[in-house]
Amino acid sequence: MTFTPPTADQLLAITVCAGLDELAGSERFAAATPDLVEAIVEGIGAFAAGEWAPLNRAGDVVGAQCKDGTVSLPDGYVDAYKAFVEQGWGSIAGPQEHGGQGLPFTLATAVLETLGAANMAFTLLPILTVGAIEALDHHGSATQKALYLPRLISGEWSGTMNLTEPQAGSDVGALRTTATPINDGPHAGKYRISGTKIYITFGEHEAAENIIHLVLARLPGAPEGSRGISLFIVPKFHVEQDGSIGARNDVRCVSVEHKMGINASPTCVMSYGDNGECIGEMVGHENGGLRAMFTMMNSARINVGSQGVQIAERALQQASAYARDRVQSPRAGSADKAPVAIIEHPDVRRLLMRMRALTEGSRALLYYTAGQVDRGTLGDQAAQQRAELLVPMLKAWATDIGCEVASLGIQVHGGMGFVEETGAAQHYRDARIAPIYEGTNGIQAADLVTRKLAYERDGVRGGELLALMAQIAAEMEDVPEVAALAKDAAAIAQWMLDTASLDDKLAGSVPFTTMCAVAVAGWQLGRQSRASGLDAKIAVTKFFNRVIVPEARGLGSSAMAGAALLYAIDAETLAR
Repeated sequence: MTFTPPTADQLLAITVCAGLDELAGSERFAAATPDLVEAIVEGIGAFAAGEWAPLNRAGDVVGAQCKDGTVSLPDGYVDAYKAFVEQGWGSIAGPQEHGGQGLPFTLATAVLETLGAANMAFTLLPILTVGAIEALDHHGSATQKALYLPRLISGEWSGTMNLTEPQAGSDVGALRTTATPINDGPHAGKYRISGTKIYITFGEHEAAENIIHLVLARLPGAPEGSRGISLFIVPKFHVEQDGSIGARNDVRCVSVEHKMGINASPTCVMSYGDNGECIGEMVGHENGGLRAMFTMMNSARINVGSQGVQIAERALQQASAYARDRVQSPRAGSADKAPVAIIEHPDVRRLLMRMRALTEGSRALLYYTAGQVDRGTLGDQAAQQRAELLVPMLKAWATDIGCEVASLGIQVHGGMGFVEETGAAQHYRDARIAPIYEGTNGIQAADLVTRKLAYERDGVRGGELLALMAQIAAEMEDVPEVAALAKDAAAIAQWMLDTASLDDKLAGSVPFTTMCAVAVAGWQLGRQSRASGLDAKIAVTKFFNRVIVPEARGLGSSAMAGAALLYAIDAETLAR
């Protein structure tokens, strides 16, 4: 189906939720004028609709293929990626000293959101490169930055994150990949890397000239667990001191996974050092890999949260088009017994309104988060902490929304939604990975109720989240549903801080995270409605407040139910 970029709603979210006009008042982001912002959002929309969206279906049906260690993408993908590089879309927020445009992260978020709505699987390629750029920019040496960042920022080279191993899963501290120091020869001062990594997104492909793998590994004698991991640059092709590409490194793709969705994205099993000559160089300090890893993952979690918005938008567009075109049955209670488009039937309207409210609500949360990231970049420590608090809400709730909206899109299609040829099922299959990778949504919720909940504000433990909910309740006083949800979330947060055991907090973490995310989304939608005065936005916001927000309030009892219920029967009985 035809893809239409959601430009108008993006510009509204960028203006109201991210507050880009305020950001442009700073010297650093002065170039982000309204005209430039509009040009970027409209430009990436045209590019995505023309270049990436037409490839989405073939990417699903044909998929990435691996033969003898070489991964090929479906026809058209390499050319489309070259066009992405040539037009400079990957450089929007890159540091200017290394060839980037130095514009706000908010605008880079808009670029990736639009590309991902056009083709979610393909957009994983630049998303992973962004994580590599962030890690090297924050933790790399001056030499490493000069050597690698310009071509990563341009997109000529792509980046990967290599964390997971077959025996480790989400427990990064259990990894076994080794890094042995090299004391002499041409690679003296570097390391021989040996091990296997799994689930490596775009670990091998031919769209970029080189692939810069960031690999977590252990030095000899390193401490056990996550305290003993270090981060290494391992390029597919060695990079000479002048930046030219040298010989092939000892790294190969063993296979690609056969997946439920995102088939155009090669999910690789990577082998390092089969011949004992895989060369890497350390990023940062010995045993400092965990810190660098979180830099990569924080960026990736925001962009995966965006994937929930992306797939929701695409599923909403397809379902809406089908509902306008599909004629079936007269409207209930109508004197005219002629069949009408199914969009006229109340239950289909309910489905579409829910899809739209969830999509626009998650987009509002996305851009509010992005705006806080940009303020943190400008040195606003309170905004940086606010952004860190929002990340698990965004990643968890928005990706859950992506799955729900894609599922509702199938429902709108009826039986045809269950037939692959319509394409509605692809959106659900693509969406389903987002709540799993870059830290499952359960891990996000656990992060919120443990590390993030403890964030202080004005010396008060838990003060950051409590301040956020108090701000929402105050500003939404005239919207009792949202104000009440914010107060409920604050009360549960206080219970978790004062009374709940660790098990009790973890048992209630997922519903609590949803409550907090919906409160923030409702707040931001309210701000959009007031600022725009648009009838459609006001209607969607009212639906969100009267349907979605009460559902979130209803999760309060689940959030405080405690862990005893979960352990009322033993593991063997539970798993019978």
